[in-house]
Amino acid sequence: MSITTSPRAATGSSKSDQPSQHSALAWLTLPALFFFIVFAVIPLIGVLILSFANWDGIGAIGAAGMENWTSVLADPDLYNSLGLTFLIMIVSWLVQTPISLLLGVFTAGTQRYRAALAVLYFLPLLLSSAAVAIAYKALLDPNFGLAMGLGLPFLAQDWLGVPQLALGLIVFVIAWQFVPFHTLIYQGGVRQIPKSLYEAAQIDGAGTIKQFFHITLPQLKYTIITSSTLMVVGSLTYFDLIFVLTGGGPGNSTRILALDMYLRGFRANLMGPASVIAVILVVIGLALALFLQRLGGKDKQGSQLEGM
Repeated sequence: MSITTSPRAATGSSKSDQPSQHSALAWLTLPALFFFIVFAVIPLIGVLILSFANWDGIGAIGAAGMENWTSVLADPDLYNSLGLTFLIMIVSWLVQTPISLLLGVFTAGTQRYRAALAVLYFLPLLLSSAAVAIAYKALLDPNFGLAMGLGLPFLAQDWLGVPQLALGLIVFVIAWQFVPFHTLIYQGGVRQIPKSLYEAAQIDGAGTIKQFFHITLPQLKYTIITSSTLMVVGSLTYFDLIFVLTGGGPGNSTRILALDMYLRGFRANLMGPASVIAVILVVIGLALALFLQRLGGKDKQGSQLEGM
C-alpha cells in the first residue's frame, strides 16, 4: 500500500510554519530594539524634558516652562547658526556628490591599479575629525605651515581669520575626509549594474559619456538618495571638526547649530537652551531624511534593476 501526500496538505503545513518563522525573526530584533531604546529613545526623551527646565549641569533641575523655547527662538544667533548649517550642508553636498560619484565609477573598474587607488582614497576616513582639523590647522598656518616650508606665497593667508576663507576651508576639509566613504557607496552601486546594459549600449554605438548619463546615473538613483541622506543628515553633526579648526570663529561666522548647542550648554552652562537646539537638530534631521527618502518614490524599497 502506498501512502501519498496531497499538495493541499503540504501547502497547509508550510503555511502553518510561517507564523513561527516570523515570530522567530521578531525575537532576533529584540537586542537591536533594546539598544535603540536605551541609547536613542531614552536620551531623546531626557533632552526634550530638559528643554523645559533650568539646569546649569551641576545643581538641581528646576522647571522653566516655555522660557527656554521663547528665548532661543527669539535669539538672532540661532538663525545665524541655522543659516550657516544649511549653507555648509548645501555646499558640501554640491562638492562631495559629483566627486564621490565620479570616483565611485572610476574605482568600480577591473584594473588592478584601481583597487590600490581605492585603498588610498579610503585612508582619510580612518582618521578622526579632530586629528584632521589639527593637521590642517598646522599645515595652513601662515607663519609655520606649508607656505613657509615650501615657499608658496599664495598659501600664506589668514585662512581661519577671514569668514569666507574659513567657510571654504571647512567645506574643503569635510569633502577631503568624507568623499572616500561616499565613493565606496557609489562603487558598490556601480558594480551591481548588469554588464549586459553596457554591452547593448556599445552595440548601439553609445560612447562612454552617453552610457554614463543614460545607464549609470539612472541605475544609481537609489544609491544617490542613500548617499545624499547620509551626507545631508551627517552635516548636522560637524561639531568636532569645526570646533577644533575654527572654534566657531572668526566671530560667529562658522558657529553652526551643533557648535552653538555645545557652547550654550558647556561654556555658558545653559543646559535648557542647549537642549532646545538639540531638539531642533533632531527635528531637522528627521525632516530632511524623510524628504530625501520620499524622492525615491513609493518603490524606493524595490530593486533599482526592476524591469530590466
